[in-house]
Amino acid sequence: MAVKTTRDEGLQVAGNNGADGGDGTGLPASVEAAWGLRDRPVKGPKPGLSLDRIVAAAVDVAAAEGLGAVSMGRVAKELGASTMALYRYVSAKEELYLLMQEAAMGAPEPLPALESGADWRAALGEWAWAQRRMFHRNLWALRIPIGGPPASPHSVAWWEQGLQALSGSGLPEGVKISVIMLVSGFVRNEALLMSDIAAAVEEKGVPAEEVMTRWERTLKRLVDPVRHPALVSLLETEDLAEPDDPDHEFVFGLERVLDGVEVLVRKETRGAE
Repeated sequence: MAVKTTRDEGLQVAGNNGADGGDGTGLPASVEAAWGLRDRPVKGPKPGLSLDRIVAAAVDVAAAEGLGAVSMGRVAKELGASTMALYRYVSAKEELYLLMQEAAMGAPEPLPALESGADWRAALGEWAWAQRRMFHRNLWALRIPIGGPPASPHSVAWWEQGLQALSGSGLPEGVKISVIMLVSGFVRNEALLMSDIAAAVEEKGVPAEEVMTRWERTLKRLVDPVRHPALVSLLETEDLAEPDDPDHEFVFGLERVLDGVEVLVRKETRGAE
């Protein structure tokens, strides 16, 4: 079965970035090492320099200053090494991104619903929440460009767990992949949106409630009943009030996505009868 590479909006991973390990996998040597397909690079000129230290330093920079601050030169400076020394371990910044992402994702946490044999909806919902927690711990990782389907150990493990969550759904294998992309794409988009909103609120230096109040006040001055009748109707209600539950939008969106998947499962089940 061919993997649908053009629709991967979920578990972002890097594919072949031009640093093929040489054995036909299309993976960089460092990623092959993560899979145990080859030995890790030997120590470089700087005593104590290692791939793990390089990745950890890059993650620290990204966590503190954002992904844009990460460069081979900056990471080398953090380690007290030369930039060229890093290239003995990582061939390019894109490869470093992949390894940073692998470190940030970690292995997927156990899903109680999956372990207890609960239905697919409960298991897939837990999988989505686990992804969200992972992204919120590492918001910088959302900025890493998607380079292809899962290829690193942890990203493949997340993919595997999502497919296992759908094992009792009765969906064809190819459809399961599409569902995984749909759900993980929703999680990624919601996390990115909330991250951007939080950053904007922090930049303004005022509470989120005040930002919403100002926006609502501005809208009321600008909208016109003829050109914006739907907005005028909305502003006449209390529905723009900030919900008490900070997870409200995620809960609402995930439930609607799962509702749609459930319709698909029922359709497939009827078709199989």
